[in-house]
Amino acid sequence: MRIWIAAARDAGLGTGGWAVVRDGAEPAGWAGGERRTTRPRMALAAFVAALKDVASGEALSVVAPEADARVLHALLKPPATPPLDDLDLRALLAKALAGRTWKLAVGDPAGATPVAFAAAWADLARDKARSGGAFAATIPKANLAKVKGL
Repeated sequence: MRIWIAAARDAGLGTGGWAVVRDGAEPAGWAGGERRTTRPRMALAAFVAALKDVASGEALSVVAPEADARVLHALLKPPATPPLDDLDLRALLAKALAGRTWKLAVGDPAGATPVAFAAAWADLARDKARSGGAFAATIPKANLAKVKGL
């Protein structure tokens, strides 16, 4: 299964957003956001959302912009000193990824690709969280149908 993840954060206001696009049997996508958050937390939240209903034995191919890929890389190859932030999300991901085969790649959000689509939705989610607070929503299938490379 291919998964594209992107996160966004407004440094001035502290609001953040995330988006995920998944190409399994049928394309699917979700976006969400929070107030007073970090970009790493948003990248982790996106990955949690991406895995919520994926069969435990299914291999994954994850693509994310460089900043988000760095956060996710610590899940793939844990550093000598484990991160101390966002332990709630990291615990959920450790459980979901246990025994699972997955690979991670850096995607360019500047091209017409699924990672660019996810980045645009992460920006929208960040802006929505600014006015409405924490949320998660499904990306409409009509929007997903227009994604090049999906």
